[in-house]
Amino acid sequence: MSSRTIASFAGFAFSVLGAPLYAADPASPIELDALTVSAEQDYETASGPVKGYRATRSATATKTDTAIKDIPQSISVVPATVLQDLGTSQVERALDYAGGVSRQNNFGGLTLYEYSIRGFTTSEFYKDGFSANRGYPATPDAANVERIEVLKGPAASLYGRGDPGGTVNIVTKQPQREAFTTLQASAGSWDRYRTALDANAPLNTEGTLLGRVNLAVEDNHSFRDHVQSHRVFVAPSLRWELSPDTSLLVQTEFVRHDSIFDRGIVAPNNRWSGVSRSTFLGEPDDKIDNDNNLIQAILDHRLNDSWSLRLASHYKEGELGGFASESRPLNADGHTVNRRYRERDMNWHDSITQLELHGFFDTGALQHEVLIGTEYENYRKNERVTTIAGSPYAIDIYNPVYGQAKPNGARSGTDFFEHVESRALNLQDQIIFTDKLRGMLGARYEHFDQQIDNYAGNSTQRQRHDAFTQRAGLLYQLTPQVGLFANASTSFKPNNGLDAAGKSFDPEEGVGYEVGIKSELFDERLSTTLAAFHIDKENVLALDPGSDTSRAVGKARSQGLDLQLTGQLTDAVRIIGAFAYIDAEVTKGDRSIPTGSRILGVAKRSGSLLGVYEFQEGTLRGSDLGAAFNYVGDRSGESGSNFELPAYHTVDLLAHYKATDNLTVGLNLNNIFDEKYYERSYSNYWIAPGEPRNFTVSFTLNL
Repeated sequence: MSSRTIASFAGFAFSVLGAPLYAADPASPIELDALTVSAEQDYETASGPVKGYRATRSATATKTDTAIKDIPQSISVVPATVLQDLGTSQVERALDYAGGVSRQNNFGGLTLYEYSIRGFTTSEFYKDGFSANRGYPATPDAANVERIEVLKGPAASLYGRGDPGGTVNIVTKQPQREAFTTLQASAGSWDRYRTALDANAPLNTEGTLLGRVNLAVEDNHSFRDHVQSHRVFVAPSLRWELSPDTSLLVQTEFVRHDSIFDRGIVAPNNRWSGVSRSTFLGEPDDKIDNDNNLIQAILDHRLNDSWSLRLASHYKEGELGGFASESRPLNADGHTVNRRYRERDMNWHDSITQLELHGFFDTGALQHEVLIGTEYENYRKNERVTTIAGSPYAIDIYNPVYGQAKPNGARSGTDFFEHVESRALNLQDQIIFTDKLRGMLGARYEHFDQQIDNYAGNSTQRQRHDAFTQRAGLLYQLTPQVGLFANASTSFKPNNGLDAAGKSFDPEEGVGYEVGIKSELFDERLSTTLAAFHIDKENVLALDPGSDTSRAVGKARSQGLDLQLTGQLTDAVRIIGAFAYIDAEVTKGDRSIPTGSRILGVAKRSGSLLGVYEFQEGTLRGSDLGAAFNYVGDRSGESGSNFELPAYHTVDLLAHYKATDNLTVGLNLNNIFDEKYYERSYSNYWIAPGEPRNFTVSFTLNL
């Protein structure tokens, strides 16, 4: 199916369209994020509650509350229960169980800066349907996460500019009707400490005003020498039911985070030759502060039994600043690296407003669920990165000595202000043709304006683009338990900078195709999705050999298979797992990244499985035992070179003992075989090693 064919389908959709938009009425009993509060971690479906990791509905794939089995596209939903069972506050751990998600540059441990889905790297992720990764925000905190949803394939027809591999949307916790308070404390290897509080209560006697606060405080050291971090996270939220048809949700987040900037270790001559995974090549006082504030308000109003309106406004701001000593390539002596001493001073502001209309209507025998949405975004960022010259400022990678005098010479670097405005209209129609056949058509028009004032170079760059993206999909319910689906969709992402003639680059464009099968097995206790995909991306920036400037001519391709499974096999056993085969390579490169190069950090084969057994009776009732397995194949460790990160696998064990009705004690043993592995790299001198064997003890008290 070509892009032109998708456009023709979309044109048909517009002719019958009436309206579309985001999640269903927040008071609806089928909303997932209202249901994982209880100790039983139930999810509600049309047929009643189902325990375990199995989610049955999603708001990410369609921006409406839709049954996953009815969506003609792959989507993985990882509930917060997975993070709780793994004993981790790192949202990135949940992505290991989404299938086909790879870890990329994490900006010295400061942020969830980049990751890849189905072979394509992106720096975009979303929170409650809003773009959440503009600027350099601190890593998401698990304290107020309800679930993580990963929509596979291009999603520009819903979310706008981005990469074609997929989209991550974090759904946060919201106030509930029943009062509860949960306090959790944990301690682990290398002096890691965390305390989290989740307090929820009605704030008036009528129960129309609900409040919730999620709080977390961390003091973490690390297996990496001299590397540590501190965090305070506070997320109050309020829901006010103004009338039976109207509700207002206000959510806020405040993050104060500081950490030692850590680019990792070096692989001399592309080989793993004796550098300890604990060796830190910066300086112990290389501290970066990262502070973030967020507020958003969502007003939902039901117009009648068929139509509803949603008005949402989101504002976030942040600032990042501090110094860091960053390693460079290995010197000729074979045991030292020079370092850059850099100062960073950045701040950003991002405001987003969405207006969405969602409704149902019939045309003859066809049933339509439509969504019409508009979005306006205004993003501003000041970024200054100063490199301070001086002595070689070298360090021995085998015997590092810290405390050298900092360079104090000439200063150079980048200093610019970026301003981006975008305006968009998106339309979507979910169509029921027959009891067995469903379709989806969607399109988005987006106007994008960007201006970059380069203070260091005394120049200004401007670009503006109009993009039309679309998707179309069909799902055929072969049996009540098995559905077949196919889809095609497109994406776009603006390229920054100017070409040799001073003109802005054409945006990157992507198109993805997918076919698959969804099944509900063992009396709907196990959900699986198996899909085959092919994605092409073009207008990737490539270097012009004649002028040493960039051109938007590069191309890349990713294709493969992925499998996702989640469920409750018996009353006692819950599982979640994934497998992916991804063949991703550059199909039109340049002299620095030649044609045929593997895409950075993407393993051809990866897989994961988490299983937990919960005792159903006796003195151990409510206690559980479990194990997690994660495998990642070999990956390219540096774009365009033959440097590779070796394959690895880790095994984790977990146990929770329910000491009383209100107290649970947990123990997590991670990487029990002490596998030596490397999570990610950006080059052969910026490599992040994985954690050695470690443990975490936790106490959870329901007050």
